[in-house]
Amino acid sequence: MARTIAKDHDHKRARILKSAARVFAQEGFDRASMSQLARECGISKANIYHYYDSKDAILFDMLDSYLRQLRDLICGLNLEGLEPPDQLRRVIGEILLAYQGVDDEHRVQTSGMSALPRDQQQLLRGYQRDLVRFVSDIIENIAPETFQGDAAKLRATTMSVFGMLNWFYMWNAGADADARSDYAALVSELTLSGVVGL
Repeated sequence: MARTIAKDHDHKRARILKSAARVFAQEGFDRASMSQLARECGISKANIYHYYDSKDAILFDMLDSYLRQLRDLICGLNLEGLEPPDQLRRVIGEILLAYQGVDDEHRVQTSGMSALPRDQQQLLRGYQRDLVRFVSDIIENIAPETFQGDAAKLRATTMSVFGMLNWFYMWNAGADADARSDYAALVSELTLSGVVGL
């Protein structure tokens, strides 16, 4: 007879992933142990194995959930009726708000993905590429004449925007929604108008 799924299965799984993000971010994926994860979760190691058969499986599920949800949220924004500059302002603001509370996941994304098998890395990087392409298309539409025939300049500009956003957690740990909105406005205006536009 098949084992029934507990009513709180999804809640426990989410708690394991959140705790694992904290441990992986603090200790590093390679040094973290299942015993540490169990302590952080407040459950037994055997209970963790009920949900995940390995530390690698936890890492993949954590990054898959985080990156897929981020991609779907941002790429699914309704930008209809907005001019490209306002689209960029909206998207940058939403990205920073989406980063709130997931600093650990973000840190693990940059440091731990290489520990996964190649096919899993490719899937996760696909989510990242979708998000980058979405923002890149908006930037290109703001000034098509600037990027015409110069894919390298467009990529450098797009990745510079992500560079400013992705390291926000290092400068402003625990920043609230207002601080994130203020910084999003600064990044948007810096991207659109340069320092003079600030």
